[in-house]
Amino acid sequence: MLDWTRRAACLDLDPELFFPISVEGPSRSQVEQAKRVCGRCPVRRPCLEYALDTRQAYGVWGGTDPAQRRELSLATPPRETVPARSLRGGR
Repeated sequence: MLDWTRRAACLDLDPELFFPISVEGPSRSQVEQAKRVCGRCPVRRPCLEYALDTRQAYGVWGGTDPAQRRELSLATPPRETVPARSLRGGR
């Protein structure tokens, strides 16, 4: 379990709330209800970062639905990576 998930507002809720059949039509109210839970969550940001980093294609994560996360992914440049230092030979 990721450390931040222990503090999530959704921890004791039914996970199905966050994974509706659709994000349109009758399921729209379910999506909005899930987003309200996220709105009061102390770990909303790490949840959203996790969803973006792992490319979660379904469900409500960090207060966003899949379409919103796709938009964020397109608008956000990839994170820079720094090569790890070699442990051989000391410093």
